[in-house]
Amino acid sequence: MIVYGASGHGKVIIEILENSNTQNIEIWDDADKTPVWGYPVRQPLLPGVLVDDKMIISIGDNSMRKKVAERIGKNIKFGTAIHSNAFISKRASFGEGTVIMAGVVVNADSKIGKHCIINTSASIDHDCVLGDYVHISPNATLSGDVLVGEGTHIGSGASVINGIRIGKWCTIGAGAVVIRDIPDNSTAVGNPAKIIKVKQQE
Repeated sequence: MIVYGASGHGKVIIEILENSNTQNIEIWDDADKTPVWGYPVRQPLLPGVLVDDKMIISIGDNSMRKKVAERIGKNIKFGTAIHSNAFISKRASFGEGTVIMAGVVVNADSKIGKHCIINTSASIDHDCVLGDYVHISPNATLSGDVLVGEGTHIGSGASVINGIRIGKWCTIGAGAVVIRDIPDNSTAVGNPAKIIKVKQQE
């Protein structure tokens, strides 16, 4: 398995892969980096070169993760990394490139998109739908039937009540309590969460 990104986030993914006895772990990074725990860090291959091994993009920034996936996705298959101490309902699903950290709970009929990060001890209850490139931070809680649009980042310890719709490319601040729908490209913080900024679409 190739881990693209020699960052702290990448270290967590490497340990998940080690825990699941994944063989032949490689680390790629665009910058020159020192080895990580004895794993050498190499420069990515040139565009158009086909790669046999699967890859996980270990970049925390959602927009950058999407750019990398779109740039190299035609030449490589993406894997997943699921910590053995996560609980994933047999009726839940998740897409390629997604990583699920220790202590996570994903309950029945939830659907998680591609290249998502479900971080340490996050809780996703029944019937939630997460778009691609979403990041649910540590200890964040999504109650049942929550929809989270592509590229949105839910901050650490945030809570989202049942049935809420959060748009694409939003930022929900750490500790926020979301009790109303949030439109695309919004930043919302506080308890209850209030929109403090809406980014203009490019």
